[in-house]
Amino acid sequence: MGKYTFIIMGLFALVSCNRKNNMDNLIQGKVERDEIAVVGKIAGRIAKIKVSEGDLVKKGDTLAVLDIPEVEAKKAQAEGAVTSADAQYNMSVHGATANQLKQLNAKKDALKEQYEFAKKSLKRIDAMVIDSLVPQQQYDEVYAKYHGALAQLTAVEAEIADVKNGVRIEQQTMALGQKDRALGALQEVKTAEKERYIIAPQDMTLETITLKVGELALPGYTLFTGSLKNSVYFRFTIPESSLANYKKGENLQVSVPYKNNMKIEGVIRNIKQIGAYANIATAYPDYNMQDALYEITVEPKEVVQANEVLTKSTVTIAKK
Repeated sequence: MGKYTFIIMGLFALVSCNRKNNMDNLIQGKVERDEIAVVGKIAGRIAKIKVSEGDLVKKGDTLAVLDIPEVEAKKAQAEGAVTSADAQYNMSVHGATANQLKQLNAKKDALKEQYEFAKKSLKRIDAMVIDSLVPQQQYDEVYAKYHGALAQLTAVEAEIADVKNGVRIEQQTMALGQKDRALGALQEVKTAEKERYIIAPQDMTLETITLKVGELALPGYTLFTGSLKNSVYFRFTIPESSLANYKKGENLQVSVPYKNNMKIEGVIRNIKQIGAYANIATAYPDYNMQDALYEITVEPKEVVQANEVLTKSTVTIAKK
């Protein structure tokens, strides 16, 4: 039994040694995709969620619907204000109605009769006061009634003229301003009403849905996160001592271990320094702690092929 044990242990050691040698010749990296967050603009409760995690959605698709009772109430108020302001403006432009004008003309006729009577009375009493047939007090009373009747007739004629000629331009401008303000308030409510619908801003694959139906969504809170379509790339971490071996624009072959080492042709698009506490893509970097770290970004030449690879899965390239 001891003999076979030593043989098995030797085989394990040989396999482990070969695996270590293979790993020493590779640099591990991660699959990444550009991510996007979808947030709400106004507060409301989640009434309906129309998608599931993992779904591929198109730009403009409705992801969720919010319940916002306050918007309906404000919309009713704004519509009422628009109706009132519109009526005020129309009245200022078109003036009084036919019935109102008819009433004013009837009032004018009555006042004209009073004026004519007062005028005749004043003319009669004029000669009598000269001959001292009536006292001065009586004359003064008739004279006052005459001027009172004249003033009332003049006022109603001016009122009729205003009705026929329209309201002053200043009043029309004021009425128009109130109408525009009411329309603006209604437009604002309609815009808020559209925000009930949470819309996908781009084509993407949904990664997470943060809230459930009935929960409160606050303004600016992330409701959905997703990865953008055709945005896959590979990220590797190398030490400064190996930096000279990699050039921007150079072609590399990326292997995907979990897909039986499927090969994907890629191009180095960017090389940049990363901080000491940055997210290091390589699982077990073999470098001197004195070395600065750099990140290599590799874009696949065939995006359709790379789209099959899962985000955050491990990929490798040959070490130079």
